[in-house]
Amino acid sequence: MHCLGAEYLVSAEGAPRQREWRPQIYRKCTDTAWLFLFFLFWTGLVFIMGYSVVAGATGRLLFGYDSFGNVCGKKNSPVEGAPLSGQDMTLKKHVFFMNSCNLEVKGTRLNRMALCVSNCPEEQLDSLEEVQLFANTSGSFLCVYSLNSFNYTHSPKADSLCPRLPVPPSKSFPLFNRCVPQTPECYSLFASVLINDVDTLHRILSGIMSGRDTILGLCILALALSLAMMFTFRFITTLLVHIFISLVILGLLFVCGVLWWLYYDYTNDLSIELDTERENMKCVLGFAIVSTGITAVLLILIFVLRKRIKLTVELFQITNKAISSAPFLLFQPLWTFAILIFFWVLWVAVLLSLGTAGAAQVMEGGQVEYKPLSGIRYMWSYHLIGLIWTSEFILACQQMTIAGAVVTCYFNRSKNDPPDRPILSSLSILFFYHQGTVVKGSFLISVVRIPRIIVMYMQNALKEQQHGALSRYLFRCCYCCFWCLDKYLLHLNQNAYTTTAINGTDFCTSAKDAFKILSKNSSHFTSINCFGDFIIFLGKVLVVCFTVFGGLMAFNYNRAFQVWAVPLLLVAFFAYLVAHSFLSVFETVLDALFLCFAVDLETNDGSSEKPYFMDQEFLSFVKRSNKLNNTRAQQDKHSLRNEEGTELQAIVR
Repeated sequence: MHCLGAEYLVSAEGAPRQREWRPQIYRKCTDTAWLFLFFLFWTGLVFIMGYSVVAGATGRLLFGYDSFGNVCGKKNSPVEGAPLSGQDMTLKKHVFFMNSCNLEVKGTRLNRMALCVSNCPEEQLDSLEEVQLFANTSGSFLCVYSLNSFNYTHSPKADSLCPRLPVPPSKSFPLFNRCVPQTPECYSLFASVLINDVDTLHRILSGIMSGRDTILGLCILALALSLAMMFTFRFITTLLVHIFISLVILGLLFVCGVLWWLYYDYTNDLSIELDTERENMKCVLGFAIVSTGITAVLLILIFVLRKRIKLTVELFQITNKAISSAPFLLFQPLWTFAILIFFWVLWVAVLLSLGTAGAAQVMEGGQVEYKPLSGIRYMWSYHLIGLIWTSEFILACQQMTIAGAVVTCYFNRSKNDPPDRPILSSLSILFFYHQGTVVKGSFLISVVRIPRIIVMYMQNALKEQQHGALSRYLFRCCYCCFWCLDKYLLHLNQNAYTTTAINGTDFCTSAKDAFKILSKNSSHFTSINCFGDFIIFLGKVLVVCFTVFGGLMAFNYNRAFQVWAVPLLLVAFFAYLVAHSFLSVFETVLDALFLCFAVDLETNDGSSEKPYFMDQEFLSFVKRSNKLNNTRAQQDKHSLRNEEGTELQAIVR
């Protein structure tokens, strides 16, 4: 990236002078070394993408494969040493297990013979004649490919090459397109062995794939709810705030009730043969406990802060006035959302390809197994870091763009003549000068979130140990510390981006300047800014509540074969991220406005020589808020003095 600009203001003597706040005057390229580092990191990601395309075989995971290395539903290439490999399975899309009622696990591997068939037998087949008739009528051959259907009843090897009789009726289920037996005795044995044999990653991915339509619908619901919430904040009134808070309370209580009801239903109707049922029950219990705790905390906060609703409405009206200077700010999250969706789809596709990257090995009898390639787990870790860092970078670019547009509109003397195209101007400044600053800020967030993920993983691993109580407690403490640090860095980054948009300084200098000036002027707006952020957070909670409720109702209908708790958690995370992307417009505008206000107070005094950039409505709002805070502080001080004792005074006649 070439630096296309330099400093616009230089002293006449050419000597360096002390840096000061210069809104939109000073501009240079910042943190270029970090931009180069990000470029090198993405070079590694591109290499992993190319490797996954060459070495991966996503079709084996999504469509299933037989015991000879053939992927069902497609034309295959032969495997050397496996004579039955390399067949055209375009019309054979289902995986059929020859001994579905007698599956066995030897060591860590499933001992079974699987074939690709065009149709699953929907009726019980009691003899080889019926198996032969089924093959002739449906074109679905249930014996090993080397045995011709005409020899099903004559070949002496038919007993070992054909399925064990009777063949139970089965039905195709979207779990790797397997033929699932329908008789109760076979169903239980088949499910307990087959599902428990599939490792956790494949079970999660299969749950996602089998519920992909539901997940897509829930994501669209989250998007619609986020748009509705954004326009609610845009045209907010006191009545809308009361309705909004009532909906949040009802949503929280309703989701908690549904989760506890589902847990009660699981405990009374649980098939102990299935790992999926047990995992779903544990996840539902975890969801119920976490949601109950969050509900209790939020209800207490809503009750304590209920008297600030009027100020909150005024605060959002001022925010909307700032947004009206650049109305297309409301559509900025749509571009961010589209870019994130594209990146996530690409990331998942690469992950699926990496998960199927394996070398074919021919076993006894010409069967084929796939051994994971060396170094794949390291690629997974690198790929995960790429997900976190790049996602944070995209979100940080949105924050920087919005902050830059607000800065351009705020530091404009002519309020009746707003600047032309402030968003495009902010984007161009970000692209040409400050990409490195955004890379550095997003990297700091990633550095904190990656240890959080590791700590969470280790904490879950220790749950299985009986003597790890102290270790689990320490890990919880570490997780809480990382969570607090993450929240602090998010706030620090936002202020640093706004300061960079104002002064054009690098990340560390901007963060230090923002911290100093906000600490100096914190009495003016800390409380109202925090409460405004709290109302925005409630909007995100409302979107997540309704999305999770829809997911609970949808996933619960088909819970036996799906690890649906993980897809539900994914949907909840997606709903919160979408809501955050849209509603963070107001949050970013609020933070940027108050930082601009602090800079305005620092550089101007309201005189005719140095008039304020802010309008009178904003200034009067801050004064009313400070007056209210001072009044309440005096009331608290007076009540505390009364509790300690009343001083006796002389009576004046």
